[in-house]
Amino acid sequence: QVQLLQSGGGSVQAGASLKLSCVISGRSFTTAAMGWFRQAPGKEREFVGSIKWSRGETEYADSVKDRFTISRNSAEWATYLQMNNLQPGDTAVYFCAHQPRDATYFTSWGQGTQVTVSS
Repeated sequence: QVQLLQSGGGSVQAGASLKLSCVISGRSFTTAAMGWFRQAPGKEREFVGSIKWSRGETEYADSVKDRFTISRNSAEWATYLQMNNLQPGDTAVYFCAHQPRDATYFTSWGQGTQVTVSS
């Protein structure tokens, strides 16, 4: 069983930056990738980006490309979402997610953290 503990988030003005963190814990788990998703009020959860755990390869949704950066610290079992030039459209609850090696999808989710951007 994998647990994901998120931290960071908050309320900022447009153009500001925030960094979210997600720490993985558990016993006997493997990690193929970590992902970040968000869900705005009244909308479905959407993919923000992901990082392959072994090689650090990343991919991003077009809406955040060139503004958001995902990184990981393998030694600390943590992944980070650096968000720059935040816009009101980025307002959402952000979730990290874990994909084990024996799965093709994300199977564990963080508790979510609110990011609010005002104009």
